[in-house]
Amino acid sequence: MSIGVGIIGAGVMGADHARLIRSHVSGAHLVAVADTDPARAREAAADARISTDPLELINGPEVQAVIVASPDHTHGDFVLAAIRAGKPVLCEKPLAATSEDCLRIIDAERTAGRKLVHTGYMRRYDPTYRELNATLKAGTLGKVRILHNQHRNRVAPDWFTPDMAVTNSFVHEIDISRWLLGTEFKAVTVVACGSDRPDVAADPLLITLEAENGALVSTEVFLNAGYGYHVHAEAVCERGGVRMGQPALTSVLFEGSDRAAFPANWIPRFADAYRLQDQAWVNAIHSGSLDADASSSWDGYMASYIAEKTLEAFKTGQRIELQVPRQTG
Repeated sequence: MSIGVGIIGAGVMGADHARLIRSHVSGAHLVAVADTDPARAREAAADARISTDPLELINGPEVQAVIVASPDHTHGDFVLAAIRAGKPVLCEKPLAATSEDCLRIIDAERTAGRKLVHTGYMRRYDPTYRELNATLKAGTLGKVRILHNQHRNRVAPDWFTPDMAVTNSFVHEIDISRWLLGTEFKAVTVVACGSDRPDVAADPLLITLEAENGALVSTEVFLNAGYGYHVHAEAVCERGGVRMGQPALTSVLFEGSDRAAFPANWIPRFADAYRLQDQAWVNAIHSGSLDADASSSWDGYMASYIAEKTLEAFKTGQRIELQVPRQTG
């Protein structure tokens, strides 16, 4: 049986999910796309039905599963509507506008009695991160002492606000670091390396998370690095370490140099991750359970909660302790 998928939002990410479901994911087919702009919905939908009403799409009888890729502030309401309809939902990050809203989603999912929510932290499916994770889990290198992350953009978009260095960029490092280390965090500190001018955002940021298992996570977030999109991770362990290679699949030897090109943004860098994530999500729907590597509703909550506390540390210049409730149910 093929799963009928409806997509809310036909912007960059919604259109890409539509392309993947139409052409690159087995076991599913695109049945509907909702967007406030009918022309944009039509372009993403191809032969599928279009709508300007996301709730109508969610409740449509032909829609068996939902992808939420609409503006961030709308995510929580649409995820809750999908849970009420009893339909699996893959939601682009963030899961909801606030961590409190994420808790409401967790409560709704618990009431429904089924794990229906997959939060779209796609790096868990990136082949490079998965190899890094497998190497750490094998145990040969011993415990991780320090995890170094780099998150560099060529240039920040005009619509980026200072907070988005954390809520839009660093939030990915929060989720992937929890996944790689298998631990929660107890405190966060932020050092800003920005301009003294109040109208210029601090950039780069150096963010340190202290893990409950004793490890440290250091993350550089540099939104205007100038040369390209570059995400990198290196784990320093008791008996060695493991690090990512360059993001390019090949390098060019020419005129006395070895050149590897960096992409302009995240789309080509994580193209495989999005495809593999969507396929894993569809496979999990067929099996009746959430994929083991998926970022759950709880993981979505944790990423948002830690991001909020990181913003507090950023704005106050203080080390902020995290008070995380234990997951239940």
